[in-house]
Amino acid sequence: MDLREGGRRGYAGIIVREEGHEHIVGYAQVSRGNESWGLDIVIHPHHRYDMAEIGPRMLEEAISVVAGDGGGHVHWWVFEANNVHADLARAAGFRPGRRLLQMRRPLPLEPAHLGILDGFAVDAFAPGRDEEEWLAVNNAAFASHPEQGGWTLDTIRSREAEDWFDPAGFLLHRTDGRIDGFCWTKMHDDAAGPIGEIYAIAVHPGSASRGLGRRLVTAGLRHLAGAGAVTAMLYVDSDNEPAMAVYSALGFRAHHSERAFVGDVAPAQGAAQ
Repeated sequence: MDLREGGRRGYAGIIVREEGHEHIVGYAQVSRGNESWGLDIVIHPHHRYDMAEIGPRMLEEAISVVAGDGGGHVHWWVFEANNVHADLARAAGFRPGRRLLQMRRPLPLEPAHLGILDGFAVDAFAPGRDEEEWLAVNNAAFASHPEQGGWTLDTIRSREAEDWFDPAGFLLHRTDGRIDGFCWTKMHDDAAGPIGEIYAIAVHPGSASRGLGRRLVTAGLRHLAGAGAVTAMLYVDSDNEPAMAVYSALGFRAHHSERAFVGDVAPAQGAAQ
């Protein structure tokens, strides 16, 4: 979204070129989040073995962007991190942080799982009606989360403007007429068949320990199967033991991992605050 929209404070795209190559050799993207910065680096497949040479320069440029915009805490996200990435991170003053798992399972769900939905009701998110109430639940549930917490009306409306947004797959649970949990789903096209994602799932902290989370995930998976998905996926922090227990019980297994290397960048002299 940052790449497509561009231009806003806290976003920078860094392009690496090499003489004699028509294609871009590498790309780094810096995006300011709610309380931290996100950093991603990709290398052209023809240069995948040049990461140890190209990576330091890209990291240096990206860190310079962060420092020039006031500094802050940085998460450098790496797909299937290896020793080269660890060495680059260490040299930049970063350390291993969060480990995010992408988990998958085939669809549809087995009837034994669907049984917990008997008598369980959800309704679809209604744009123009549910934003404020949903934001209160989301921000309470993700109060300390660097990506999902601290959302505003602009944040949710930017998602509503995306081509993939489908309110029918944004499921809300209400108790006494008030939203107390949700399961937001998303569909992806894939060569192996449509993949449905549990994009975000949460229960209001005041409604925890009632089994809502598992039923909401199950309702989301039922919806995705009905929308044509043959595989379900989701992302979860590997140390989130309660969530891992729920997903494992529903048949999810780890597909791949992403590692965040984290560090604090000091503001450059005269940087904007």
